[in-house]
Amino acid sequence: MSWTPDYPRTVPERRPPGHQPRAPRWTLGFDAPASLVTSDYLALQCAGPDDPAVGPFLERVRACHTGRDGGDAPEAWELLAFTDEAGRHNLVHLGYWRDATSHARWLDTAPLPRWFAELDAAAVPFGAWHEVVQVPLDRVETIYSDPRRAFGLAACPGTRRESMTMNGYFGAARDRLPVSAIDPLEAAAPHRRRARPAASEGRRLRAECGHNTAVIRSGQYWQNAQGEQLADYTEALEPKLMAGMAHLREQADAEGTLSLRVMTSLDRETLRPLRETSVLGHFHTLAALEGWAAGHATHAAIYEHAIAKNRQYGEARTVVTWHEVFVLPRTAAFAYVNCHPATGILPYATSVLAVEPDGPAENSPAPYGG
Repeated sequence: MSWTPDYPRTVPERRPPGHQPRAPRWTLGFDAPASLVTSDYLALQCAGPDDPAVGPFLERVRACHTGRDGGDAPEAWELLAFTDEAGRHNLVHLGYWRDATSHARWLDTAPLPRWFAELDAAAVPFGAWHEVVQVPLDRVETIYSDPRRAFGLAACPGTRRESMTMNGYFGAARDRLPVSAIDPLEAAAPHRRRARPAASEGRRLRAECGHNTAVIRSGQYWQNAQGEQLADYTEALEPKLMAGMAHLREQADAEGTLSLRVMTSLDRETLRPLRETSVLGHFHTLAALEGWAAGHATHAAIYEHAIAKNRQYGEARTVVTWHEVFVLPRTAAFAYVNCHPATGILPYATSVLAVEPDGPAENSPAPYGG
């Protein structure tokens, strides 16, 4: 049996009486209690994959996972890339931890976060950003269309994918959050864009998001798909997905979208793009994300197509979809160094503060690889 926080319910659940899902789904179980779980996104923002800053960035990434610098390394980690709204190439190191103290030590000692901490925003010819999503386990929920491969947080040891029936109805994601039994997870203030873009280039900023901001990483994996299943994904499901993401970006003010990135997974050794993507989205509240899921045609098209194909192929289905959702407490803060003003949550941050970092240690190498 896995461990999960449990509260006596005071907020009604959304599951209809007698509900039975149309398709099997799985969720993540933990073998032992965990106080906080962490997903840590640390990225280089530069002109392109051949930018001179890429090599030094990757050197520090790899140093974090080898030798003496790997002691508090992530329990699971990935490399991803995407082109953002300003046309910049973003190369992302993503790490997961179940131990918040280990993560804190990594931040203080590992080559990659130290590199970020020592960057001189006024001098570096690139941008960098660091967004740490860290929540109690009662503010996490997950779902997988197939349990045979570990994605995201599920790649951490001490976890397992377990069959469930709390899926297949609107509000199921909320019901899977243990804290939703006692907390409606409402926003403290309305969703609104900042009156003026943050003056971010040449500066180090720390941006806060509002209490109960929802962060979703929604994944698509078709590495093993062939023939008609491959064609179905690339010609039918993927265009539906991209239409939904375009809507959420273009209607960000109305839909409560703070940030949306479609990231491609990379082979960690060769940097070759894999047939795997994930959408990292930040939303004003879980209700904003639910509103799109329940009420917009673009989500209905994605959902119905995925359900139909899962029922058609059953266990032979080679396209896997999954997601993990984190609902953040007010304390979440993201950092940006010399980034363009549309980066991450900057357009909607509840506050943006300039940061005066501690300087590099004496005789330390140039933090940007120069």
